[in-house]
Amino acid sequence: MNKKITIIAGAFTALMTLASCSKDFLEVTKPDGDPLEEYYTTDERLYESLVSAYSPLHWPDWDGTAYNDLTCDAEILGDDFWVGGSSITDNQHWHKLFNFEGDGNNTLGTLWGDFYSGIKRCNDVILYCSYGHGTETNRKLYESEARLLRVYYYNILWHYYGNVPFYLENLSIPYTAPQLTADEIYDQLLPELEDIIDSKVLPMRWGNAESGRVSQAFAYMLYAEMVMYQNDKARYSKALSYMKEIISSPDYDLHPDFADLWEESGEWCEESIFEINYDDDNGQRDWGTPLYAGGTVFPTLCSPNGWPGSAEWESGQDGWGFLPMRIETYNMYADNDRRRDATCWDVRGIEYTERYQDTHIWHGKYRPKSANSKDCPSSKNLNYNNNKRIYRYAETLLNAAELLIETGGSSSDALNYLNQVRNRAGLTGYDSATLDNILNERHLEFCGEGKRYFDLVRTGNAATVLVPDSYGYRTNSWTPKKKHIPLAQSELDADPTLKQNDY
Repeated sequence: MNKKITIIAGAFTALMTLASCSKDFLEVTKPDGDPLEEYYTTDERLYESLVSAYSPLHWPDWDGTAYNDLTCDAEILGDDFWVGGSSITDNQHWHKLFNFEGDGNNTLGTLWGDFYSGIKRCNDVILYCSYGHGTETNRKLYESEARLLRVYYYNILWHYYGNVPFYLENLSIPYTAPQLTADEIYDQLLPELEDIIDSKVLPMRWGNAESGRVSQAFAYMLYAEMVMYQNDKARYSKALSYMKEIISSPDYDLHPDFADLWEESGEWCEESIFEINYDDDNGQRDWGTPLYAGGTVFPTLCSPNGWPGSAEWESGQDGWGFLPMRIETYNMYADNDRRRDATCWDVRGIEYTERYQDTHIWHGKYRPKSANSKDCPSSKNLNYNNNKRIYRYAETLLNAAELLIETGGSSSDALNYLNQVRNRAGLTGYDSATLDNILNERHLEFCGEGKRYFDLVRTGNAATVLVPDSYGYRTNSWTPKKKHIPLAQSELDADPTLKQNDY
């Protein structure tokens, strides 16, 4: 979905008016009041419903109720960043989850409404396509996109909450669905994802004008992510075949300049498999319209407060001081690793208003720059145009390397894939492709992209890495019971059949 289409998504969101924190999000109010089966009768109107299904991708960083940017959510659970903010009570749910002491009132509660809204909208698209209107080619395409998006939305809920209600058709009164276990959710989603992949309806990559729509390569990456997180070794060979298909495709490659990946010029380059588009041009997002299309608040969240001004970031667009980087994270990079200065925004020596856990090192990949919000007519702090990178070709290579080792495949091919990523960083290659080397490279490559915590969990390393620190910030240790965060108390109150996670 290109930038212009993203703007349309915001306008259509306003017309559909979904509330993310109540059962109202299960009801759709159409612009003209016509019966649904009489409205969605053309390709154009079916496409409107599809665009609406993409909109919740933009909501988590700020949906009008809470700041739950998915990168922040994942990184505060890991070991590369602190939570920060003005104090330990600022966005207290993050601080509680960071210390593995969350509860029903201190959890990522708004993700539930955001992504169940997305699931509901995907179900709508599938239903409207079943009416048989419009062209068959477009119906099949829109339906496949909606089905794949639905798997992605469930995938996020599955990663964080584990045991969640599951349904593939929209609910009626009393708006409840059976709560499945995490394993049951996985067993429902994987056959669905395999069917979408096998249909081969989606292109391997969309043209530039359609960048932002889910693709076959997106489906492959989602598949690998899920089976590797589940440690579903029976599906590793299939996941590997998907990674090899992306590698052999002329559509994807490593971008030669790692730092350029995070510039506006690097968006949707040859390395990009999926990004969530954000746009400052004519952005409609503002304090009163958080679900409208526009930019992202993430660069504001993860940057210093009271900034004195510089050539790239003028004063007056203060950051809020969340997600300061640990000193140890900066130090894990070799001096000649080209990724360090792109990943770590080192402002030691610059005076500004220090906030809680401040280290003077910040998230470099999504650092705020005045040029990235200059065209915004509303609140610039909410409308940076930094696209959120979800899947990159570098991850394809490292997935393939790990899956080769796990399946007893070619060690030379695994080493080749691993060292392509390492050499791009300007470093000498490894001598062998061991799991430890691959996981180390993932740590360096994807720092700050929300992948580290889940890598620690799936590899069994969380219990030994996520332990009390020497600063007295994290005082509790991760245990397997902490894999799934608590469900929000508001959801438990709304549906007494829901069972709270044993956290």
